[in-house]
Amino acid sequence: MKKYILVLFLAACGFQPMYTEKDTDIYVAPISGINGIDLRNSLNAKFGGVRGADAKYTLVVTLQEPRTRYKALETTGDATWQEISLSATYTLQADGKQIARGSEKASESYTFVRYLVAANASYNNAVQNTIQVLAEKIGTRVIAETYRYEQKTNDTQNTKK
Repeated sequence: MKKYILVLFLAACGFQPMYTEKDTDIYVAPISGINGIDLRNSLNAKFGGVRGADAKYTLVVTLQEPRTRYKALETTGDATWQEISLSATYTLQADGKQIARGSEKASESYTFVRYLVAANASYNNAVQNTIQVLAEKIGTRVIAETYRYEQKTNDTQNTKK
């Protein structure tokens, strides 16, 4: 019963979710590097698939190289814990003009071990997880900006009528 009251309340206040089965027509321009390819794939997945360059919106992302720093050292001076961080800047364009820009950062800690294969696997997993977080942050902001742009465009068209 409480669920129905909540639904009725939200419907009465004019609430409309941003993600309501709208097709996000966003072209994600190629991003350089292996990590850039993974980030682009994650963004395209978030936006509902790959779009052509003729899409309504164009997202251009510049991804910095991953940075690592030591988080924990043994008494011998060997590192046991590291942190990987990635940062990206982006611009969103629509109708030939920039409608949004920003930057996002994401990081994750991982165990650094002496065994080369395990150390590489730990590092690669941390990078992939960081890319997913970065894609989620950028994707959410971009969808919010496209929604806001659509609302502005619709309001402008309604006032002209």
